[in-house]
Amino acid sequence: MDNRKRRSIKTMAELESRLRRTNQKQAALYLFCNFISLMLMTAYSGLMFSPTVQDIFPPGGDSRKQLYAIFVLALFGCVIFTIYAASLFFRKKSRQLGILMALGASRKTLAPGLFREVLLLSGSSAVLGTLAGFPFLFLLWTAFRIFIVNSEEMVLNVDFRCLWVSAGFTALVVICACVLAFLYMKRTNILDVIQEEHQNEPVKELGRWCGPVGIVLILAGAVAGYEGPTVYMNVFHRYPSPFLNLLYAPAFAGLYMVMLHTVVNGWTSRRKNPWKNIIARSMMKFQGKQTVNSLLVTTVLVAGGCFGIFYLPMLHTGLSMGSESRAYDYSWFWPSDQSLPSEEEIYSLAEKHDFQIKDWLQCSYLSLACDNNMQILNPDNTLSYQHFDIADECHALSESTYNQITGQNISLDPGFFYAVTNEEETAYDTVENATLFTNMTTRKELPVTCKGFVHFEDVASHGTAVLDDNDYEKISQGLAPEWTGSMIWFNSEGKDSYAFAQELFVKIVNSYDDQHFSNSYYDPVQYVMTEGYTNNYYGSTYTVSPEERQVDRTNINSSDFRMYWNYIPQFRIMDAQDQLKTFGVFMMTFLFIAIICITAALVIAYTRCQTIALNNAYVFSDLMRLGASPAFLGRELQRQAGPVFKIPAISGMSLMILLYFMILLANDGLLTKSEILGFAMCLEVAAVIALIIYAVFRRTLRSLRKQLGICSLEQ
Repeated sequence: MDNRKRRSIKTMAELESRLRRTNQKQAALYLFCNFISLMLMTAYSGLMFSPTVQDIFPPGGDSRKQLYAIFVLALFGCVIFTIYAASLFFRKKSRQLGILMALGASRKTLAPGLFREVLLLSGSSAVLGTLAGFPFLFLLWTAFRIFIVNSEEMVLNVDFRCLWVSAGFTALVVICACVLAFLYMKRTNILDVIQEEHQNEPVKELGRWCGPVGIVLILAGAVAGYEGPTVYMNVFHRYPSPFLNLLYAPAFAGLYMVMLHTVVNGWTSRRKNPWKNIIARSMMKFQGKQTVNSLLVTTVLVAGGCFGIFYLPMLHTGLSMGSESRAYDYSWFWPSDQSLPSEEEIYSLAEKHDFQIKDWLQCSYLSLACDNNMQILNPDNTLSYQHFDIADECHALSESTYNQITGQNISLDPGFFYAVTNEEETAYDTVENATLFTNMTTRKELPVTCKGFVHFEDVASHGTAVLDDNDYEKISQGLAPEWTGSMIWFNSEGKDSYAFAQELFVKIVNSYDDQHFSNSYYDPVQYVMTEGYTNNYYGSTYTVSPEERQVDRTNINSSDFRMYWNYIPQFRIMDAQDQLKTFGVFMMTFLFIAIICITAALVIAYTRCQTIALNNAYVFSDLMRLGASPAFLGRELQRQAGPVFKIPAISGMSLMILLYFMILLANDGLLTKSEILGFAMCLEVAAVIALIIYAVFRRTLRSLRKQLGICSLEQ
């Protein structure tokens, strides 16, 4: 026998050290939990505040709001996770404290050592987790660049101000650990302290109504949180307050009730066989608080991961189907005051690349002003609407030109126009509400009435109107060259050529002068009427500086340039092949945060299963002594650990699938083809996530069987 084990303990310090060593497994688990939480939060915040991401995600845009929303979910999950890990550590630590107090050690004597150990464990794990977060971020991002997409924009730059998030998280971890240590030190009953780790934490049984009410609260919270800002603006005529996000709170309360119902009652009736699975159900109920909290946090993280990764198939299908639905492989437009490549130059370039052009068409268009009701921010911060005869820019085509380029056969009477949209009628910047068009040079007005929609994907996003030929001729009289332009359309004869498209793209871009590299936020009509956005013509909400309306012409392959340049050509082959390059930062960012959330969820589920093995080892030991077979013990273990993985996976994915369906339906009241296809791909992604969770569950189950000695019994 080892002499160290036989050596007698002579001092209280030696006893405390020996007892601390017996608690090494729980201390290691606490270190691991804190380390993982800090690593994931540091990596997430490092990416979120990175200039690489901040420069690409438009301020105030839905993608940036989605990024922050998932961060809040992940932060909430990791905070609860670390508090849960600390409470488990102190439940085990309580036995050590109780023994020492029973032997005469005072709380005043034990406090310094306890707080020293807590600060050491919390501080070291926090520092190591923070330091590991950056290598984890760079390794994962580098893997994206190597295996998925690599571009100049994918170079990751880190703003180390993100460390404030890690510092705040670390402070929270340490404070919570110290508070828990203080509370445990104040316990007066020594026997209660010693038996703390064996005390159960049952939750109050609320009855079988708990689950259905929870589902109703989830739905009510989701609808209230999503629609609340819109209702607020319509009722109070103000921008919605950030506090309106609290309307989502009933959804979290409902989720808690669903988890509680799952743990206490289950979702199947047991009237016919009330003794079925009684051991697993009882163990779960006796540790109800731990179980419910674990399930709640893991569900939130799975939901956050799905919320992030669903962005990818929805973006991909929207872009792909939008490109495929165009009538022409190549199209672009330009103002008449710019000199672009001539038809001869383009045919010469096509011959150079052995590319055949067919269906060549060139037509003119007008840039007119249309009237609109503009939103005004009043001095008292209320919102109102005011009608302006000259409000926005729109492009106008004659009906004969429109019929020529589309092959359609529309007919218009004077005074009427068609608004152009896509087949699904979901395009933005349509002009169906216009009642007046104005020549921006002569200020001649043309009263009009919208006759309805016509469908042509290629110009659907340009705010285009089709006018009667005579009206077109009248309103164009005296219009300056900067307010007129041309459009070119053609297809490829046979195989398309990316090299031709790329060289033509560069040639077109280089033909523009510096004044025409405006982004899609820039409206020339608004710019003229507000004298450069400097006065209050439209109210104080429109304040765009000349720098803010420009895109960087030196980086024509950047997503900012490709997405927001006003005159960006539409080349089908480039849109298809460069999709990952153009939207790489968007896609990889959401893939990264999905990995963060799913990883955190799996770690928490694994940790919870480890506590099952630690806390219930004596139960399985007693069952072995009573003669339970290995198969029976394995089934009971699976019934105990299975819900830890299964319930959050089903709940989290179901919540996000439901929420995405609601968002798609609420956008325009219908589901388009691209949305249906994207939603179907989301379901496929959810199935893949479910398989990953199942694989981790099987691996965890094997580990638990080994720890509890069930494997040795089978052998």
